[in-house]
Amino acid sequence: MHYSVFLLDLDHTLLDSDTSELSAFEQTLLAAGVSDPENHIDAYRSINLDLWAAVERGEILPQQVKTRRFERLASQQGFDVDASQMAKDFVKGLGSNGELYEGARDVLHELSEQASLALITNGLSEVQRARIERLDIEKYFDAIVISAEVETAKPGTRIYDLTFAALGDPQKHTSLMVGDSLSSDIQGGTNYAIDTCWYNPKEKTRKPTDQITHEIRDLRELLGLVTV
Repeated sequence: MHYSVFLLDLDHTLLDSDTSELSAFEQTLLAAGVSDPENHIDAYRSINLDLWAAVERGEILPQQVKTRRFERLASQQGFDVDASQMAKDFVKGLGSNGELYEGARDVLHELSEQASLALITNGLSEVQRARIERLDIEKYFDAIVISAEVETAKPGTRIYDLTFAALGDPQKHTSLMVGDSLSSDIQGGTNYAIDTCWYNPKEKTRKPTDQITHEIRDLRELLGLVTV
């Protein structure tokens, strides 16, 4: 199976989001007067994952995650801080930190010369737009769809409707959803009845119920899936 349209996730697929998040978190807590941010990163990540899972279920909007995660962290850890200011500092830090995975830019360059590309990401507009501009990757994409901007998220089908419309409504059988998240990217592609490609460099275990068309450990493997 080969494709002429690639829908690509950003975080943990193209971008080293773990490094971005850790740097931004440390900067944010230090600015708020918390001297040991490394002792609180696990608590933050658990809260953040829980909130983004609620976004995927359609229970809250992506924009609501921004402050709620620090309100919960402050309450849980007993911080006397301004959660709203921490949220602003963290968003700025996320946009300013983190790089593409090694080889990702070359893959984007080659893919964009052979196929139509869309960036489809669950994230905050301020964060993702800052990253896209700083990393200079907008030029590779025919469409960029960010969940906070359209107020709908993967794995729901509406965000795919909007992405396909922005691409000129390509046929589904020519399109491939590529991402690292089984619950967001792969389930989203499955819900929309398009093929999926699980980016799994850490060789995580898949469930028998996961409907995955392709599994890759290196982004360069995508080049072998382009329609000739």
